[in-house]
Amino acid sequence: MLLDTASLYFRAYFGVPDTVRAPDGTPVNAVRGLLDFIARLVQDHRPDDLVACWDDDWRPQWRVDLIPSYKAHRVAEETPTGPDMEEVPDTLAPQVPVIVEVLDALGIARVGAPGFEADDVIGTLTERAEGPVDIVTGDRDLFQLVDDERGVRVLYPRKGVGDCDLVDDELIRTKYGVRPDQYADMAALRGDTSDGLPGVKGIGEKTAAQLITEYGDLAGVRAAALDRTSRLTPAKRRGIVEAAAYLDVAPAVVRVARDVPLPEFSAALPKAPRDPAALAGLVERWGLGGAVGRLLPVLER
Repeated sequence: MLLDTASLYFRAYFGVPDTVRAPDGTPVNAVRGLLDFIARLVQDHRPDDLVACWDDDWRPQWRVDLIPSYKAHRVAEETPTGPDMEEVPDTLAPQVPVIVEVLDALGIARVGAPGFEADDVIGTLTERAEGPVDIVTGDRDLFQLVDDERGVRVLYPRKGVGDCDLVDDELIRTKYGVRPDQYADMAALRGDTSDGLPGVKGIGEKTAAQLITEYGDLAGVRAAALDRTSRLTPAKRRGIVEAAAYLDVAPAVVRVARDVPLPEFSAALPKAPRDPAALAGLVERWGLGGAVGRLLPVLER
C-alpha cells in the first residue's frame, strides 16, 4: 500500500475540525486525521507493506523548466537554492513536522527523493513491486498507473478513506473512455488548471478522451492534426497545431517517473512502534492518545 501522504493529510486537515488541538492549544487535526486514515486503511485492506510516499520537492525544477506555469499559482515564496515554498494553510504547516516525527517513531516507512514528487516515488515503487499494489490518493494523475494484470489499483477517497472508489481498468474505461495507459496522454490534451497545465484550447476532458481513443495516443492525435485528410474539425486541428510547443513537453510533465533513485528502507508494516519512548513523548506533547491508541491495536494484528 502506497500513500500519497500530502493528499491524505490535506484531506484530513480540511475534514477534521481545527478544534482538535494539543494540550497547549495547537491544532493537530491533520495529524490525528492522518493517523485515523492509516488505521482504517490497514484495518480494511491488511497490506503486508505500507509506504508513506513524500514530496521532497512538490514542484520539481525540471518540470517547471518544461512548463513554467506548473503549479505556479500555489507558490507562496520562491527559494533560489531549493524547492519553492508551497502555499499551505497557516495551521497546517506546523503539523507536517509532527507527522514526520510520529511516522518515524511508529516505524512506518516515509520515502521521498530529492527533485521528485510523491507521485514519482509512487510510480517507481509500483514499477518495482512484485505483487499487488494499492495506491491511496485523491490525485487523478495516478490513474495512469492502474493495471489489472499486475493488480495495481487506486483507492480514491470520496469523503474519508473508509469510502473509496476502487479504481481499476474498467472504472477508468467507463468513466473516462480511455485505457489507464492512455490516461496521461488524455490529461496532457485536456490540461489541468489545478496544476497550471493549460491543455489545448477548446479541448476538454470528453473531447480529449474521444481523440485519444480514435487516434490511439497523443502522437496519433498530433499526426491527425497535420493530416488534411483526417476527420478533425478545423477548430480542433488549429488548436492542436498551435499548441505544438506545449504538447512537445506536456507528456514528460504529466507522466509520473518510474525510475527514481530511492534510499534503502523497509516497507514492512510494523507490528509495534520502532521507538516507543519517542512515540510516548509525542503522544503526551500533542495529545495523540486517542489516534495512536486506535492505530496500534490494528498494527498488532
